[in-house]
Amino acid sequence: MRRARIPSIMVAWVMTLTVGTACGASDTGSGRGTGPVADVAFKAGTTMDRLHRAGKIRIGTKFDQPGFGLQGADGIPTGFDVEIGKIIATELGIPVGGIEWVESTPKLREEHLETDKVDIVVATYTINAERLEHVDFAGPYYVAGQQIMTRKSDNSITGPETFRIGAKKVCSSIGSTPAKSITTYLKDQATQLILFDVYTKCADALEAGQVDAVTTDNVILTGFVAQHPEDFKLVGARFTTEPYGIGLKKGDDTFRAFINGVLEKIAKDGRYAKAWTGTAGKYDTNMPEAPAVNRY
Repeated sequence: MRRARIPSIMVAWVMTLTVGTACGASDTGSGRGTGPVADVAFKAGTTMDRLHRAGKIRIGTKFDQPGFGLQGADGIPTGFDVEIGKIIATELGIPVGGIEWVESTPKLREEHLETDKVDIVVATYTINAERLEHVDFAGPYYVAGQQIMTRKSDNSITGPETFRIGAKKVCSSIGSTPAKSITTYLKDQATQLILFDVYTKCADALEAGQVDAVTTDNVILTGFVAQHPEDFKLVGARFTTEPYGIGLKKGDDTFRAFINGVLEKIAKDGRYAKAWTGTAGKYDTNMPEAPAVNRY
């Protein structure tokens, strides 16, 4: 009986592989909100056609931000930005296994796009006029706001205005919008503003007492607080508006229009909500409404 069962199991296994490969309808590593790999074709000469034919895409993201882009023990990042990147890949007909994840810190995001180290950047990347001189953006796909994180035992900081008095030190990331925004609240930028390449170093400095606060977007800080509830807390209200966009090479209007179409599609079909719930939604249970994209 045992020998008679083995061939039938093998036949079923082979049939499953054949159906999955032929249809291109599923990807076992597709993630929380990704969905099946799309069966698509694109106009020759477009970025979409090039990526689709190659079956590969390079996506810049953060590796140090809980909920949005955090590198796991296996070297693969997870988070809301990561899920959005996966969705774009599968809409190009590229399986998740065809994604090369590249760490794109705030200092390097424009450089990575301009020097062709990545095809897109999905990395809590605020759309602003200065960056639009160098790269283009699809989106926005999420709107955050800058806030402040302190040690849980410290009640001396109530908001950004605190930094105008005394000599409190605040940490942020090199090349980030929050680092620039906080300067308007500082009494002495040279001594008060501490910059690192990644926010995990800021969190370590805060825990060690080397700085008094960390400032960046609320959703990023919420992730750190959720991971270290006994050590950190958020203080004050959000004091900026940060629309997150998907960075791409300057002048690629066709590719930008395609990504905007994907964002509009997933806002309606449930994949946006599913991606949030499984990632950043673990720290912030308030389901965001997908913002209208800017088709400039």
